[in-house]
Amino acid sequence: MKRLKVAIVAGGWSAEREISLKSGRAVYDALDREKYEPIFVDIREDLQFLVENRPKIDIVFPLLHGRLGEDGSIQGFLNILGIPYVGSDILANAIAMNKKVSKEIFRIKGLNVPEAVCIKKSTYSESSLRELVTFGFPAVVKPVAEGSSFGISLCSDIEELKKGVKKAFEYDEEILIEEYIDGIEITAPVIGVDELEVLPLIEIVPKKDYKFFDFEAKYTPGATDEICPARISTNLEQKAKETAMVAFNAIGCKVWARVDMILRSDKVYVLEVNTIPGMTENSLFPLSARKAGIKFSELLDKLISLSIKKMGRKTL
Repeated sequence: MKRLKVAIVAGGWSAEREISLKSGRAVYDALDREKYEPIFVDIREDLQFLVENRPKIDIVFPLLHGRLGEDGSIQGFLNILGIPYVGSDILANAIAMNKKVSKEIFRIKGLNVPEAVCIKKSTYSESSLRELVTFGFPAVVKPVAEGSSFGISLCSDIEELKKGVKKAFEYDEEILIEEYIDGIEITAPVIGVDELEVLPLIEIVPKKDYKFFDFEAKYTPGATDEICPARISTNLEQKAKETAMVAFNAIGCKVWARVDMILRSDKVYVLEVNTIPGMTENSLFPLSARKAGIKFSELLDKLISLSIKKMGRKTL
């Protein structure tokens, strides 16, 4: 049987470059060599590889987190080259990456989202900051289009908010100041094309040294308790899974994504959708798959198979 030539595209240009490289290496190592011939491509260092080898590549597995990868850029480039790829198309990636746009779509679909105001760097005035935050403190400040919790701050007063705004503007020209929802943070890995499957929910509990699930809490071993399945009632679990599927479909995701949510009382709030979740040894998507009895190599098989289905082909 012919092995599929899979180009694992990682690295890139965003602030998440190092995480992307780790994700790429983990996938490269885990792919079944009897089925696949994997090729690791650090796209920042060898963009030309895809152009020169496009007739030989059966499918690309993009693991570019953040800008120029998770925002639809690499998907557009691959469309131009005519190379199939794992995951969602240009539009779904672009919408998911833009927290302002995705939030509005979730709201239209009847999902709960935290209240927020959007501020542009070009028109920002520190003197008007207090008037904008009508929902009070604590408040969360985040870049509109960035991942892995880069540039995010949890602010308890106006002085912390000013610092948080300054920090967020280092990552983006547009930022969100968002109502802080004090509740149970969970994430839901979703898989599928026509029929969706939600893998076991993960409850995220940062240790007391961390105010919230920031970059350090995400990627420092032992900094966060990741409890799978989440310690919630069956009814709330079902509500969260249904919410995750609605959010997934609302922005047109295909194959896979991870939906981050907060539970407060019996309400589920959608925070964001990650269209190219982390796949490192500390990542949440593989953890959930393991709890569902799916080995890492089997998970990769499933994602590649679904991507082939998405393109309407039985084989590549």
